Amino acid sequence: MQVKTQYPTDNLLIPQPLQPGDLLRVIAPSGALREFEALQHGVEIWRSRGYRVEVIPEIEDRWGYLAGNDKNRRNHLAAAWKDPECRGILCARGGFGTTRILEEWTWMLQTQETPNAYSPKWLIGFSDITALLWSLYKAGICGVHAPVMTTVANEPAWSIQRLFDLVEGKPLESLKGKGWGGGTVSGRLLPANLTVATHLLGTPMQPKLDGAILAIEDVGEAPYRIDRMLTQWRMSGALIKIAGVAIGSFTSCEAPKNIPSFTVEEVLRDRLDDLGIPVVSHLPFGHEAPNAALPVGVMATLDADEGVLSVNS
Repeated sequence: MQVKTQYPTDNLLIPQPLQPGDLLRVIAPSGALREFEALQHGVEIWRSRGYRVEVIPEIEDRWGYLAGNDKNRRNHLAAAWKDPECRGILCARGGFGTTRILEEWTWMLQTQETPNAYSPKWLIGFSDITALLWSLYKAGICGVHAPVMTTVANEPAWSIQRLFDLVEGKPLESLKGKGWGGGTVSGRLLPANLTVATHLLGTPMQPKLDGAILAIEDVGEAPYRIDRMLTQWRMSGALIKIAGVAIGSFTSCEAPKNIPSFTVEEVLRDRLDDLGIPVVSHLPFGHEAPNAALPVGVMATLDADEGVLSVNS
């Protein structure tokens, strides 16, 4: 079988592998924290691996549905990014709010011209954290689409181990789903919550999509809303640039009772199947555990005949 290799092939900065003893900081850049017990369980999982985990004192701040006002949440992200001892940023939860703090944000990196700036570090989260992950990738840095601190305790053991394997620089097992046919393609892997990614289209935070493997998931969106978002991707021309699509879980996306509707599976087929690109569905990532960790921006291979997504080593 012929494998088509798509561009871009530009360099990507991958943070140095973590090791036990490293300091990680928990911040809440998005929605207001509600799952306090779940957060503690998440902290315990990371600490059990030997990491030092520091939770910011303002973790319980609230401003409406947000975990504090935009300035404070932006400052928490900046403080973690600038701290030379902090090796990774663990997001407490998703919700909504990260796009707001990106309105006045630049990822500061260490270069020959700016030797006093900051070296890359791991950023871990999913759902609304998609906005941070995609903007980080656009800056040329790999982040991790993976469980947030309030959901990681719900993951099966293999999924938790996969997350540690990823940030500790170990190879990742391929993920198995349901292939739709269409051959095999390689490209940059861009995992995302579909709703958040849709609202990044046409903004400065939209990364280059040419030749990418788009990996999508969502929660709580009725089929007609999924239809509307994918139609926007089609009409904007964004899907024309995509090399392949990897579909995770679409949790609680059923149609309202007693209202005529397609199923979400029917919508996905209708909006994606005619693109003539490899598609694999039923992959184990998204809001419903398991939420397998996926690196953002690395080269990956999607085999739509065998139904396999592999991160290239």
